Amino acid sequence: MVYVSRLEHFNAAHKLHNPNWSLAKNKEVFGPCANTNWHGHNYELIVTVKGKPDPDTGFVIDLKKLSTLIREHIIKKVDHKNLNMDVAFMEGKLASTENLVMEFWNILNPLIPRISSSAQLHSLKLYETPRNFVEYFGE
Repeated sequence: MVYVSRLEHFNAAHKLHNPNWSLAKNKEVFGPCANTNWHGHNYELIVTVKGKPDPDTGFVIDLKKLSTLIREHIIKKVDHKNLNMDVAFMEGKLASTENLVMEFWNILNPLIPRISSSAQLHSLKLYETPRNFVEYFGE
């Protein structure tokens, strides 16, 4: 099995806020991330697929096609957006990195077969900051 990854980048704003909690509780739990005026991140998304290389191309997946798929279905919808207000697939969800990466999986997983007959989505790694990231395997 060969694992192939593609790195994409986007910028987005959000705030962590549970509407069922008081402002004080939100600040206690989320700290500065509960800022009522939002805050932003320079996100890095790593999409990893797995499979066996095609005997004709040597590719597990065409990385140009993978990049186009990610940009069309993810990046275009979140880049320079407010995750709490502008992103339809985040409506009604707390805009945590954990929830965001699971939504990305739900979008990308059924699309991979459109560009590869053998590759499968293996993992998503989403960096919120250089030191804070989440990894998701669709489990």
